[in-house]
Amino acid sequence: MHNPMLQEWIRQMAEMCRPDRIVWVDGSREQKEALEKEAVATGEMIRLNQEKWPGCLYHRTAVNDVARTEHLTYICTRNKEDAGPTNNWMEPQEAYRRAGEYFRGSMRGRTMYVIPFSMGPIGSPFSKIGIELTDSIYVVLNMLIMTRAGREVLEQLGSDGDFTKGLHSKGDLDDKKRLILHFPEDNTIWSVGSGYGGNVLLGKKCLSLRIASYLGRLEGWMAEHMLLMGIEDPSGRVEYIAAAFPSACGKTNLAMLVPPEPFRSRGYKIWTVGDDIAWIRLGEDGRLWALNPETGFFGVAPGTNAKSNPNALATIRKNTIFTNVLLGDDGNVWWEQGEGPPPASGTAWNGRRWKPGLVDHEGKPVPGAHPNSRFTAPISQCPIVSPEWENPRGVPLSAIIFGGRRSTAVPLVFETFNWRHGVYTGATMSSELTAAQFGTLGKVRRDPMAMLPFCGYNMADYFGHWLKMGEKMSSPPKIFHVNWFRRDANGNFIWPGFGENLRVLEWILRRARGEAEAVETPLGFVPAPGEINLEGLELSPSAMEQLLAVDRDLWLEEVADHRRFFQQFGSRLPRELLEECDALEQRLKS
Repeated sequence: MHNPMLQEWIRQMAEMCRPDRIVWVDGSREQKEALEKEAVATGEMIRLNQEKWPGCLYHRTAVNDVARTEHLTYICTRNKEDAGPTNNWMEPQEAYRRAGEYFRGSMRGRTMYVIPFSMGPIGSPFSKIGIELTDSIYVVLNMLIMTRAGREVLEQLGSDGDFTKGLHSKGDLDDKKRLILHFPEDNTIWSVGSGYGGNVLLGKKCLSLRIASYLGRLEGWMAEHMLLMGIEDPSGRVEYIAAAFPSACGKTNLAMLVPPEPFRSRGYKIWTVGDDIAWIRLGEDGRLWALNPETGFFGVAPGTNAKSNPNALATIRKNTIFTNVLLGDDGNVWWEQGEGPPPASGTAWNGRRWKPGLVDHEGKPVPGAHPNSRFTAPISQCPIVSPEWENPRGVPLSAIIFGGRRSTAVPLVFETFNWRHGVYTGATMSSELTAAQFGTLGKVRRDPMAMLPFCGYNMADYFGHWLKMGEKMSSPPKIFHVNWFRRDANGNFIWPGFGENLRVLEWILRRARGEAEAVETPLGFVPAPGEINLEGLELSPSAMEQLLAVDRDLWLEEVADHRRFFQQFGSRLPRELLEECDALEQRLKS
């Protein structure tokens, strides 16, 4: 396939990086198996016990390279204001110059792999093509799971098709020479000095969110950090929801939940479309249609167990890459809050010997798996993968849900008054920090639409884009907010979570159809007493009252914090959001 622009770009990048050879990834099984063999031979990957984990591999990242490095992630636009106050900004020429120094000669003695990939089904109106150049077999093998990659993509690109240009090199994995750079105006991504998935699988957060959110605004669609799931009721009707939660707040668990009794015996089913990213377009019918552009899960391992996510456990039993979990001497993998007892001995995520009960010099337990250790598994292996997950048209949305991890203040669920109020609710949502983010655990941060680390342009303009999308729709989905993490006075979770969350989703869908009763509060509509089906659940009416309570004094403090958060956007912030803020304050005071 001859695409002059592609050939010339690869020539320039190779001239800078100086690889010993260039290999095109064709997507064939033969090439994938040869790459696995090579990675195992060099020690970059370890083959797991193939009887227990057929087709599975293990990888360890450098100890200084275990999560997304948000402080080294930049949006590089000509005008600083276009990147906005919530992004790190670097002037494009300076960014190319700085990273160019790290890239220069970085692939000497290595192979440059050319990965043509499609985010979304090849040829779908939703889809975008990218080319990632990398010197990491780990990246190639992950991209083969996470994207549609290989020869078919090049055929779709043709001789003059446009594509996102992605360049990655591990460099020497020095965090002083690490940069993750996005050039939205050039449709280009450069990542150097890291080997961790979130920084180097350029189809994932880099293209599917940061670059795609910018393209979506230009082209009139939305790229969102959202799970997609279908809920089938006993009549066989399937309705779809998209839900945005910050990383490690249970997105994957919700996308694959198991219906509790009595829902299961009544015939409710869950269908997983995706657990992380949704591309959303306005359909000819005036509704929103959404598609998962990925073909795999890049999930957090610790906490994944038979209670939290049996479907994820079933998905990862074969053809999976495990990163930074504990490797047992018996060729098994294990992680904290996982399944079964730990192996008698093994090697921890950092390469050190480990055994159960190991403590550090302060007497604290030493974990075997890193808190942000991961699995990369094909979505096609999920026992409840939706028959619609590869539909090039996407699926129609009945509801959009925002959520975060808050131990106080935020009710279990509320419905917003309308699209505009829903945008305000998404713009002010917040969560307590988790291990997937670089920062202080437990600290509350505003994370609008769970897009704070992923919005590829000024977030004030992003809010404006959401408001504009609302004006175009004749049948907008209803917008809700949930919080599974509210605690009682003793610090215990009040709501049981996991599969029981379907009880809340069922109310949400009935509300979206106009069939469920609700009570108006200053925040929006909460379920009326008895409207959430608690059959088979030991939860007292007073606990339910506590879960749905709105503390006006606490919320007046929240509103003050909303205003502080909005201040940074200056005059670029849509006035509608300030009007919503004033209206909320009035409702709380009246």
